[in-house]
Amino acid sequence: MEPLVAAIDQGTSSTRFLVFNTKTAELISHHQVEIKQHFPKEGWVEEDPREILQSVYECLEQTCHKLRQLQVDVGRITAVGVTNQRETTLVWDKETGEPLYNAIVWLDLRTQSTVERLISKTPGRSKNHLKHKTGLPISTYFSAVKLRWLLDNVAAVQEAVQRNRAMFGTVDSWIIWCLTGGRDGGVHITDVSNASRTMLFNIYTLGWDPELCSFFDVPMEMLPDVRSSSEIYGRMRTGSLAGVPISGCLGDQSAALVGQMCFEEGQAKNTYGTGCFLLRNTGTKPVMSHHGLLTTVAYQLGTDRPACYALEGSVAIAGAVVRWLKDNMGIVQSASEIEQLAAEAGTSYGCYFVPAFSGLYAPYWEPSARGIICGLTQFTNRKHLAFAALEAVCFQTREILDAMNQDCCIPLSVLGVDGGMTGNRLLMQLQADILCIPVVRPTMSETTALGAAMAAGAAQGVDVWSLSPDQLPHVTSERYEPQINTEESEFRFARWKKAVQKAMNWETTESSGTGVGKKTNGAPRWVPPTLAPLRVDP
Repeated sequence: MEPLVAAIDQGTSSTRFLVFNTKTAELISHHQVEIKQHFPKEGWVEEDPREILQSVYECLEQTCHKLRQLQVDVGRITAVGVTNQRETTLVWDKETGEPLYNAIVWLDLRTQSTVERLISKTPGRSKNHLKHKTGLPISTYFSAVKLRWLLDNVAAVQEAVQRNRAMFGTVDSWIIWCLTGGRDGGVHITDVSNASRTMLFNIYTLGWDPELCSFFDVPMEMLPDVRSSSEIYGRMRTGSLAGVPISGCLGDQSAALVGQMCFEEGQAKNTYGTGCFLLRNTGTKPVMSHHGLLTTVAYQLGTDRPACYALEGSVAIAGAVVRWLKDNMGIVQSASEIEQLAAEAGTSYGCYFVPAFSGLYAPYWEPSARGIICGLTQFTNRKHLAFAALEAVCFQTREILDAMNQDCCIPLSVLGVDGGMTGNRLLMQLQADILCIPVVRPTMSETTALGAAMAAGAAQGVDVWSLSPDQLPHVTSERYEPQINTEESEFRFARWKKAVQKAMNWETTESSGTGVGKKTNGAPRWVPPTLAPLRVDP
């Protein structure tokens, strides 16, 4: 009976617990729970840390229940890995175990004024001032600015810091601390892949950097210990898996890179989830981008192994555009409906959609951009909008791939893909057409969770999953070849870039003329010139 390895996959929109066979990488069972997002103000995105934790427990116990129904011995689970939405920021009290504020999600834009203030104190007002240590621009995206906002604005956090009771972490740290005992001896750690997304971590020394912490004025005592991505951190304290080691930890995009088995320099994958994230393995030396990409730690698979790095292009809105069409606009009733609608249209009919709801990430890093739909005619209908939304995901990936090819000087010849959106066959074909290279999708789409499980099973002291090239499991895949000519692809891409320029610099802090109010929470409010603003109670 082969040993099993499990993974907690805590994403932006849901939590899952998945169990894999270590010999075949076959998914044995899983359970999923949706996570509610809160939007208390425009541009603010939060999640309840208690709900996140409860969803982990629920997924774990429900999956174990399903295994028993399948006559599978839960005792065969030998290790648990954790993979998580990156950059999402939490602070909690180490004595009470209670979160001191909601988790501020990576998409959140409330820190724009914080970012502007931080950039203003750099020589030359450069957003890239810290890039030589972090590989990242100063942006609302990363954890340090979210933590700075919490320290500046939340009294409970300020008090906990003064009393040396505050603990900072990304979602992986919160989950592992709670599962290993919480206030009763919980392990406060993170791994190198998650730490490299905070802007407090030096990607060369692989440690928290005193100068970076001083720049953001963050007390180093509240930071977790940084560990490799594959080692035993602690053991489950309660529930059906009490005593099982937690031995793998990777940010979700790094986990997908491992799950896609991109262990060789030059291999790349793109994950289509809430956002879209293209990572290319650059080996044991970080490569600095000159075209708007991020340099990040991909993984370190053991304490005695070197860290491997990646170039990354991040897109804020991918699958989230489908959710917006469904929840905000009512254009589709379910996520699966968009493929059918777009297929019926067969074209966007000249309509282009730039979903810059949270500004634009790579390669622009332009927080002032906002969403725009252009090229509308009387003929345009919801089918064309559905097609344009799918094309937008593909065009954003094309922009990243072009930047990556320029940085690496060697064009990518094939793109591995994974994530929830890859079940949309029309999207995958559009992606191949727009990139003009083949797109390869594993038939087992749970590569993010698989990567975390592989890291956990390969940890010293667990040793049930070999990551040597000749022993990696074979995963079947589907291949999508480009079906349109290059000229057509380039024409559509050029129109897209024209639309992007129209979305730029939409949000400003300027006010002119009568009736324009002070900018509030990231957007100017229009106030009638002769009337007081109406109060609308929730």
